[in-house]
Amino acid sequence: MKNSFSESYKKAGVDVTAGYRAVELMKKHVERTKVQGVFDEGIGGFGGLFALPKDGISEPVLVSGTDGVGTKLKIAMLLDKHDTIGIDCVAMCVNDIICAGAKPLFFLDYIATGKNFPEKIEKIISGVAEGCVQAGCALVGGETAEHPGMMKEDEYDIAGFSVGIVEKSRIPDKNNVKHKDVIIALASSGVHSNGFSLTRKVFGINENKKPLEKKYDDLNDILGLELLKPTKIYVKTILKALEKSKIKSICHITGGGFQENIPRAFGENLGAIIHKNAVKVPPIFKIIAKEGKINERDMFNTYNMGVGMCVITSPDDTDEALNIIRNCGEEAHIIGVVQEGISGVRIE
Repeated sequence: MKNSFSESYKKAGVDVTAGYRAVELMKKHVERTKVQGVFDEGIGGFGGLFALPKDGISEPVLVSGTDGVGTKLKIAMLLDKHDTIGIDCVAMCVNDIICAGAKPLFFLDYIATGKNFPEKIEKIISGVAEGCVQAGCALVGGETAEHPGMMKEDEYDIAGFSVGIVEKSRIPDKNNVKHKDVIIALASSGVHSNGFSLTRKVFGINENKKPLEKKYDDLNDILGLELLKPTKIYVKTILKALEKSKIKSICHITGGGFQENIPRAFGENLGAIIHKNAVKVPPIFKIIAKEGKINERDMFNTYNMGVGMCVITSPDDTDEALNIIRNCGEEAHIIGVVQEGISGVRIE
């Protein structure tokens, strides 16, 4: 690869040698994510190789998920802080597939950028690797593409996908959810990676980073660092809870907030009653609502409001599930019940 260089291509805006440099820089981060099943060939081939587990699964089902980070990237670019955004990308994928009870096996990323600055790419990948470590999966490959003329030199976008595996008989079945079943919330780390188009509008965050440097009394960090807190990854906690307790259904509170995501966790003719006073809303959401004059319904229909994941159990199994989740270090509490004869989500 040392001999691979095109002066003409570089003049057009693409420096292939920068890509090779970025790959070399990211190898140490990829190494951190190795798990059983990863082939020794490592990064640099045309495809990521992974051997499926043979033991303990009689009817294996593969579960896949793909996502990006959205306009949260604008905050990272304005603050020139790129080491956590990769965690968000991994989280948005693995938090989805864990809802099917699937253990993530591997992850691949795709980064498009106006210009390949290898040190910046390394920082992004360091976050991707950290997300993979938190999820217990391997980073087996990816792609970095320069898009001169389509993106500004300092701009980039990142997306990725993950594949997990689950025993067919252990996939949570939302049709088992019944009237009066209990909804348990697992706390979020903050805004996570949704609602940032609205958030940027509320604070006037465009090309000016000044609003991000503002300090609010109820926040421990400046606004920008609060907004950049990476999405929490719930994989290991949920896997433990599924192993040790009876969980009927799981939902990731992502784009669309409560109204869109909670109904995905149960069948027809059922709705959810969420007890507003039971939802522990972090200060950042109260600040967003106040600054943007956003009504309660729109807040719950856009943001996670402090709830990153929900699990549903029967009343008899709730205490056991709560104890296991809390013993994993998560903050968890009951926020509502499943209700027959209503549709959607009611915040009461």
